[in-house]
Amino acid sequence: MNHTPIYWPDLHVTVRVGSFVPAAGAGADAAAEFHAMIEPDAEAETEKQHESVAEAIRRLALLPELKGATPVWQRLFVADAATQSDIIPKDDTIATSIVKQPPLSGAHIAAWLYFVQGAKVTIATDKATIVQRPHYTHLHHTQLHALAKTTETETEKIFDAYTESLAHHNCTLEKNCVRTWIFVRDVDHRYAAMVRARGECFEREGLTRTTHYIASTGIEGAHRDSTTTVLMDAWAIRGLDPAQIRYLKAPSHLNPTHEYGVTFERGTAISYGDRRHVIISGTASIDNRGEIVHPDDVARQTARTFENIGALLHEAGAEMSDVASMVVYLRRAADHATVRDIVESRWPDIPRVMVLAPVCRPGWLVEVECMAVVQNDNNSFKPF
Repeated sequence: MNHTPIYWPDLHVTVRVGSFVPAAGAGADAAAEFHAMIEPDAEAETEKQHESVAEAIRRLALLPELKGATPVWQRLFVADAATQSDIIPKDDTIATSIVKQPPLSGAHIAAWLYFVQGAKVTIATDKATIVQRPHYTHLHHTQLHALAKTTETETEKIFDAYTESLAHHNCTLEKNCVRTWIFVRDVDHRYAAMVRARGECFEREGLTRTTHYIASTGIEGAHRDSTTTVLMDAWAIRGLDPAQIRYLKAPSHLNPTHEYGVTFERGTAISYGDRRHVIISGTASIDNRGEIVHPDDVARQTARTFENIGALLHEAGAEMSDVASMVVYLRRAADHATVRDIVESRWPDIPRVMVLAPVCRPGWLVEVECMAVVQNDNNSFKPF
């Protein structure tokens, strides 16, 4: 994984790009992929920051190394979704997620983009974004939400709508969904209700502790509509053989999530003929008994969090240098400088953003998710 930091002084924007280029001989169907994190300086007015991010996205697509790469997915982290959503240009050519999770740099917006070389992108009538590759179809759903009287009912409606859309594309939650992000408004009070409803949906769809769950991040975040309490993004893949998917456990460091009442996988490794995607769920300072490690010490919690992530990556044949993108969530804004300094001292160029987003257990001060990409030479599988 190649990491490239860029600063465009005229835009007052910092960009970090993670690039994966297939090995020589991977075949004509192999394609490069790129993750980019964009963050403007905090001093400019909100609208100017939005303009700078939009121009940075345009320039990214023109970089020589991204030639032929198509932006297929983006998440915009904003300070106020209710007001900022109106000034974000509508783009029907890319899956777009807008989440209220204020960047801790002080900026009002940050962007995470994913580019794939030679991808064909279409938007289905059910709003699913379809990314077509020669051997696999990637389905991105964003901004899934519902209106209901309770968080449980909202969650149920969201998963019902999602499974219905998957069925429309000849997919199921159990066989095809590889990643979800579930954002819960007032997570300290509503997370348990979301977990109950998700668990009931999983049972109906055949996801159990004896089969598997889905890599996920469940954390504080909000949609622009303040009457909704749950927002979900999801990624599914059609065309995978079950042998291509491996669920990561790292039992020396982590316990199965069902032991403390939640239902997600710690991580998922997806092997293609030319590479392996390693998806690491939101991970915190926890041990293999499900206990919080280093209460109220954000520096030591950060170290333990990355130790846990390292164990999961190692199980999939990857390491931190293979990480293409990373999101760091903090419960307290006051901890930003401490965690930022730790991350910058060890991995200064990994594309990342740090946002204010309380974790699902009050004792956790920091949570990190990431995705790594590593070379894989396996003729049993088709290339990505």
